[in-house]
Amino acid sequence: MAGQQFQYDDSGNTFFYFLTSFVGLIVIPATYYLWPRDQSAEQLRLKSLRRVHGRCLWYRLRLMKSQQSIIPTLKKAGLLFGWAVFLLLAYKVSKLDREYQEYNPYEVLNLDPGASLSEIKKQYRVLSLIYHPDKGGDEATFMRIAKAYAALTNDQSRQNWEMYGNPDGPGATSFGIALPAWIVDQKNSVLVLLVYGLAFMVILPVVVGTWWYRSIRYSGDQILINTIQLFMHFMYKTPNMNMKRLVMVLTAAFEFDPRSNKEATIRPTDNIEVPQLIRELGNINVKKKEPPFCYPYSLKARVLVLAHLARMDISEELEEDQRFVVRKSPALLQEMINVGCQLTMMANSRGGFPAPRLVTIENCMKLTQMTVQGLQESKSPLLQLPHFEEEHLRYCISKKYKVRSLQDLVSLKDSDRRSMLRFLGEEKYDEVMAVLGSFPHIDMDTKLQVLDDEDSNNITAGSIVTVTVTLTRKRMAVRNDLFTLMFCVWVHIKQGDSSKAKTKVWQNKSKGAKKTAKSKKKKLTKKKAAPAPAKTKQANVLAATSIVKEEEDDASDKGSESDEGEANKDSPSERDEDSDKQSDTEVDEMAGDDEEEWEALQQSIQRRERALLETKSKVTHPVYSLYFPEEKQEWWWLYIADRRDQTLVSMPYHVCTLRDTEELEVHKAKAMLDNHPQWDIPDTEEEDEEQEDSDGIEESEDDDEDND
Repeated sequence: MAGQQFQYDDSGNTFFYFLTSFVGLIVIPATYYLWPRDQSAEQLRLKSLRRVHGRCLWYRLRLMKSQQSIIPTLKKAGLLFGWAVFLLLAYKVSKLDREYQEYNPYEVLNLDPGASLSEIKKQYRVLSLIYHPDKGGDEATFMRIAKAYAALTNDQSRQNWEMYGNPDGPGATSFGIALPAWIVDQKNSVLVLLVYGLAFMVILPVVVGTWWYRSIRYSGDQILINTIQLFMHFMYKTPNMNMKRLVMVLTAAFEFDPRSNKEATIRPTDNIEVPQLIRELGNINVKKKEPPFCYPYSLKARVLVLAHLARMDISEELEEDQRFVVRKSPALLQEMINVGCQLTMMANSRGGFPAPRLVTIENCMKLTQMTVQGLQESKSPLLQLPHFEEEHLRYCISKKYKVRSLQDLVSLKDSDRRSMLRFLGEEKYDEVMAVLGSFPHIDMDTKLQVLDDEDSNNITAGSIVTVTVTLTRKRMAVRNDLFTLMFCVWVHIKQGDSSKAKTKVWQNKSKGAKKTAKSKKKKLTKKKAAPAPAKTKQANVLAATSIVKEEEDDASDKGSESDEGEANKDSPSERDEDSDKQSDTEVDEMAGDDEEEWEALQQSIQRRERALLETKSKVTHPVYSLYFPEEKQEWWWLYIADRRDQTLVSMPYHVCTLRDTEELEVHKAKAMLDNHPQWDIPDTEEEDEEQEDSDGIEESEDDDEDND
């Protein structure tokens, strides 16, 4: 195009501007996200936990890692190098002269805009005496002064300056490219093409492909999709899954297969050490030929998990693999719980197959706690404490003390407790009491309401009930009248208490109305699974929605008929008089109650809306775990279940923020997708094996007692 020309930056000035901006866009965000956090704060936190958690495996590993790791030092060195380059480029740019400046002849002559012709000539003569080359002045400066004088005194030059900003007239439009000229030099063309090809044809496709390949293999919780399908298949095939079968399914996860996960390893020494551990553990289903339970990776992971629960000593190489398996297990068990909930929702909405039994879901929760504590289900909960061994239990379960749980130990008098634990020295005894005092105690307060009804406390058949649960967390040492907290806390909720229900305005106050039929109520069970320890804090409010069902037996039917007979003895006139006398006072009372309930409801809704906007950390309290390889936070499960039918009424809510007071709400379950590949459950060809699989394996009752 005429009047235009393209040029590369021969001097490199423009390129430095571009390079400085590019380096700054990388260095500044990288410093914010990658700069190592204050190690002194972490050291202070660990120091504060030393008295209670000093003997825990995760604590010792954390101290070793902080002392041996050079990654923070490398990060700091790399970021400091980036800042050095950025500051050097910025200094280079600050020294560069601006190539383009708006031309103003008045500034060149040191005159104010609009100066008269005589002032211009006078100033020109003064400057000429100073800068003229014949007078010893600078020639370049004098040329600029002469050009400015001509621009202000010559009519054509003045017109060009006013129209084009240049006394010489219009010039060609120049487009600069912020790249140095050597990039397009023919000598460097091969090298430049090689760099471009490497960046855009190799590195970029590899990065995008790796990201895409990983995203389609993992779920949102970073669990392999193949593992989720595996859990789905076996929970569908075995709705009633005992603990042994559950361990087999857990250790069959593809996270433990080296072909699917590079972190998993199969060592040559496994052929010697794993069979030796199998002989020490006893019957662990080695002869089971059902895939993938018979695969080497699954068998090794199963042996390592069972050895962890039995607290067996293993070699250093196997111990490293065991830490990897144990570290992965809680997340996999949580995914199994999610799968069980999804299958339950599918069974309730579509039908056609049995939903997982409640015992299966609860076994997943129990196995999570067992894995964190490194303790078998049949063992005493006292073994969670430091310095407690099997031979020490005989002091606790004697006829004099009968201490079988942590709560029994807390409830003892100080003198009796010290006498019973005489095998501990003073220092060890103080450590045990410090650990015991850090364990959590949960108080649960439940409230049932029908929020859409005028009388929210009156629960009738078919009502949508909102169950609000207040959880208050305290330290175990605070109270003596404690509940069982080793594995779970149970709260039984009775529905439809007619003695507390208020009578509506339009209901008659006759004798017959007062004597309502006694109906058999279901018990809705809320379970709260506790991993273990931490500090005293307050609580959580959970609203779960369920439908109240009433079931009347023959006895209640007879009682209902007799009550109706007595009600018929009262004449209609008597009933009308009673209702007229009471209606005025009832209306006033109900109006006041309705306003209070409405205000309470609005406040509850506002608190929940504020809670939704808050970003809450899942860091609650560290669990006291002697044998778990990484720091585990204290989390809980809360749900409603029908224990008679062994089914879930509400889906388990994973409470991960029980540190301070908050409100949580369980929303209505979303519709299930039928065409998602995750639900592709292969049909079983041998239906006769389902009952056999539900039992885990064919073995004697004695073996069950030994290995559970």
